[in-house]
Amino acid sequence: MKKILSLAVIGVLLFLIIFCYVRYFFVFGEGVKAGNLNYIVKKGYVFKTWEGKVIQTGIVSYIPGSVQSNEFEFSIDSDSIASVLELNNGKFVELRYKEYLAPLPWRGNSKYVVSEIVRIAEDIDQQSLTK
Repeated sequence: MKKILSLAVIGVLLFLIIFCYVRYFFVFGEGVKAGNLNYIVKKGYVFKTWEGKVIQTGIVSYIPGSVQSNEFEFSIDSDSIASVLELNNGKFVELRYKEYLAPLPWRGNSKYVVSEIVRIAEDIDQQSLTK
């Protein structure tokens, strides 16, 4: 009986460890998002984390003749990246990010975590984006 109980406890613990790893630490996706940097802010009650938003423009809307914007909200894992983005607020940026299945309080409020700045441009020509 003790052997079955100990195997069950080990099985449950193993399941919980795998579940927590996949949910909070496994990188589900990686990519690059581009758009105009809307804001960068450091906020939080216990864990102060950097949060930001990029406005992606040029996405065609279902209404003829109009353009719909798309917002990309993210967290930043590095103070150095956040300080560079703070100085470039309002500019066109390309950001490399990692996507997790769920956020952790010390990693940020978003499941998207920016890990690198690919490019910062003063002003991007919208015509060059559509070609």
